[in-house]
Amino acid sequence: MNETIETINKRHSTRMFSDQDVKQADLLEVLDAANKAPSAHNQQSWRFIITRGEKKAGLANLISENASKFPKTSGALLRMAARSIKSAPLVIAIANTGDLIEHGGELFKLDQEHTYEFFRTMEIQSSSAAVQNLLLAATSLGLHTVWLGIMYLIKDEVLEYLDEPTGEFMAIIPMGYPAREGKSPSKRSLDMIVKDLG
Repeated sequence: MNETIETINKRHSTRMFSDQDVKQADLLEVLDAANKAPSAHNQQSWRFIITRGEKKAGLANLISENASKFPKTSGALLRMAARSIKSAPLVIAIANTGDLIEHGGELFKLDQEHTYEFFRTMEIQSSSAAVQNLLLAATSLGLHTVWLGIMYLIKDEVLEYLDEPTGEFMAIIPMGYPAREGKSPSKRSLDMIVKDLG
């Protein structure tokens, strides 16, 4: 099997991690792969924020403290996210910088009403590609990850804690080695999700 396809097939979310550290060289390789993702007009309007130790523990506590503000299901998912963060040796946050939103009007002559949403969407698309590169690069190196999408519920609090400006927020990704091995979940068959118009 092609190595890239094999990595895609192997990738799955891991929510509990061992205390084994991630080598700095592996972390840098993963971040470099993320940074090589396609981005709108090659603006790379993303930032990768690494947390470990006390800062990571503080992030987990922030999430746990906010969980009670939400309905039962959402609160439970936030508490689960906090446990994943606590167990991982490090966490990577991906935040959009807003640079494309701010300067996009110089690239396209659009009215103000359409400019913000146009470039906001481009930043989200770009950062999503970076996150996927990161997840696959980690898998290829034997590392495990989970994309904690539920964190968007408290994105402003998280951005403030990470000393980032308020704005779009893509992902919190714990990374490390699994506390126990898991496997990829089954996916829907292509005939259920592909529409071929010929």
